[in-house]
Amino acid sequence: MATIKDVAALAGVSYTTVSHVINKSRPVSDKVRGDVEAAIRRLNYVPSAVARSLKQQATSTIGLLVSNSTNPYFAELARGIEDTCYRAGYCVILCNSDDNSERQQTYLRVLLEKRIDGLIICSAGDDLGLAEHVRDAQVPIIIVDRAVKGVTADLVQIDHFKGAYIATRHLLELRHKSIGCIAGPAFAAVSAERLDGYRKALSEAGAPWRAEWVVEGDFTAESGYKAARKLLKRPEITAIFASNDLMGIGLLRFATEHGIRVPSQLSVIGFDGIGLTKYFYPSLTTVGQSIHRQGEIAASTLIERMRKGGEGRVRRILVNPELWIRESTGAPVAFIRSRHE
Repeated sequence: MATIKDVAALAGVSYTTVSHVINKSRPVSDKVRGDVEAAIRRLNYVPSAVARSLKQQATSTIGLLVSNSTNPYFAELARGIEDTCYRAGYCVILCNSDDNSERQQTYLRVLLEKRIDGLIICSAGDDLGLAEHVRDAQVPIIIVDRAVKGVTADLVQIDHFKGAYIATRHLLELRHKSIGCIAGPAFAAVSAERLDGYRKALSEAGAPWRAEWVVEGDFTAESGYKAARKLLKRPEITAIFASNDLMGIGLLRFATEHGIRVPSQLSVIGFDGIGLTKYFYPSLTTVGQSIHRQGEIAASTLIERMRKGGEGRVRRILVNPELWIRESTGAPVAFIRSRHE
């Protein structure tokens, strides 16, 4: 592999001159620049990013830590972040914690060791170890979706309470009275916020709420499928709010397999607004906002803070949820549902 000294020898200049050409740190004549660039092309020389970062105190690299890369929500979010960073001249290093706090802390240390310029965290819930490492980090940080307890940093998230409230109100306005809920995992604060929104809508409408109508999932399609098995043993339930789209997809699968027609026999609504839900049959009614746009907002907020040297007041940017009505919700129709084992 060619070195900067090889480039200097071929161009007939000092290696410091080559450095000035690469880093644009000092003016050189057009002839010298042309000779150096020709030598770089001929030798296929790749400048050392590590050496350059040590000199410039910047790597033009942003770390992105997500909790589950298999969830389409995080894939769409990452794309919005990456697109924005690329346009601004930054590269993104993606790490997936798989909702594991130990793995999350390990990846955070790795990212900080790589001298990233900024960090975006989509946390795997409350994690005191993560909070300690984040507080010690010397780079600007943005938290997305799930707040990190004990950390003061810019936060970008959808209004989880309001979104769940809107979703449940939609089912109530369709005249459903017995509405079940597939809640998110207890360790995630957003789960409680969405559950509170569901309960608030029922309470305001004078609709009943029963503990047995709520089943906890883990934000995966599989958990939505398993939760459906429990909830749909209760023939009084005519509609279900799934606390994220993946669990809603799992629920739709169970309904299809067991001959439950959606929405004539069961209405289903999700949360997040992931793109693929509109291509399912029936397409999933959901509450959300452009996930790609949320990623753009997070990346733009981080880049702005980096350019200000990390200074400025901490902000909470709350994204307003919208209701996207599709095929999976409708008015209830009287029917007799057989029990499922």
